[in-house]
Amino acid sequence: MKTPPRKKAILLLEDGSTYEGVSIGHSGTSGGEICFNTGMTGYQEIYTDPSYFGQIIVNTTSHIGNYGVHVDEDESDRTKIQGLVVNDFTHQFSRLTATEGLNEYLDRQNTVGISEIDTRKLVRHIRSKGAMNAVISSEIFDVSALEKELSKVPNMESLELSSKVTTDKVYDIGSANTGLKIAVLDLGIKRSILKNFELRNCQCRVFPANTSFEEMEKWQPDGYFLSNGPGDPAAMSYAVDTVKTILNKERPTFGICLGNQVLALAAGIDTYKMHHGHRGLNHPVKNLKTGLSEITSQNHGFVVSKESLEKSDIAELTHIDLNDDTVEGLRLKNKPAFAVQYHPESSPGPHDSTYLFDDFIQLINEHK
Repeated sequence: MKTPPRKKAILLLEDGSTYEGVSIGHSGTSGGEICFNTGMTGYQEIYTDPSYFGQIIVNTTSHIGNYGVHVDEDESDRTKIQGLVVNDFTHQFSRLTATEGLNEYLDRQNTVGISEIDTRKLVRHIRSKGAMNAVISSEIFDVSALEKELSKVPNMESLELSSKVTTDKVYDIGSANTGLKIAVLDLGIKRSILKNFELRNCQCRVFPANTSFEEMEKWQPDGYFLSNGPGDPAAMSYAVDTVKTILNKERPTFGICLGNQVLALAAGIDTYKMHHGHRGLNHPVKNLKTGLSEITSQNHGFVVSKESLEKSDIAELTHIDLNDDTVEGLRLKNKPAFAVQYHPESSPGPHDSTYLFDDFIQLINEHK
């Protein structure tokens, strides 16, 4: 595979920090909230995860691109990130089953990136200063001009984004008349979550984010699933209102990531934006029911308030983050509903938490 000519690129952060590197992927200018992911594998799954919509990703792993891209590993229909920052970018990939190189893949999907950045230094900066907006460009090198581009990037707090990534039409996953029927509220769902339901003989019908309970209920589902997705949950009153109705109707409900936050808001529990979020494959979580710990895959910049949850009369904490004591799961005491902040489908990541899908199936069967 021929390595393209080296081309200059600039990364500008909201606090004025600038980094010069080499352009990768699509040539152009793109802005978003910059954050970092500590996962050592699964870069393609990360870039196509709708939860990352509106964000520039910094890979902390030094070498990116060395195993290429495979069409079966996309988590959605295309890349969802606003930009990519890496240290060493590899144009020559070694995996025989790869369908194309990562650079060609990013270029084809109009994803702007920058390489040869000291990502260790950059991550330490973000950890200290917090997640902030940034812009990458391989065509604009004047800082004042880049600052104008950066000023156009919206703040992630109070930003509703699920409507930008949700499906535009209802579709089914799994064979009809087999197993349980799960109504999926698509707030930005990953394909691997649907695969986990399909493996458990469930039929899923996926609905756009703004679908009403009444419309989903026409299908007569056995349970409701609230998906992951991007943006600030507090800006999603339409989804919170729908979940309130689901709960009032006593329907079995399970949420993941953004779904966890929307469930909390529907139960009157607050959420807030984190300093720099959790994004990686090695986050330790304790299950307070079993006393066992799990190594989890995570991707979230917002979280449920532990203080607010502990004041609630109708919900309880079920999982806790062992790194920073933040909320990783909750259950409603008076409704058949629970959710977790992390990703049990683990794509990429460890498989410690797939039991949660089985717990949901059991909850539905008990409710029936």
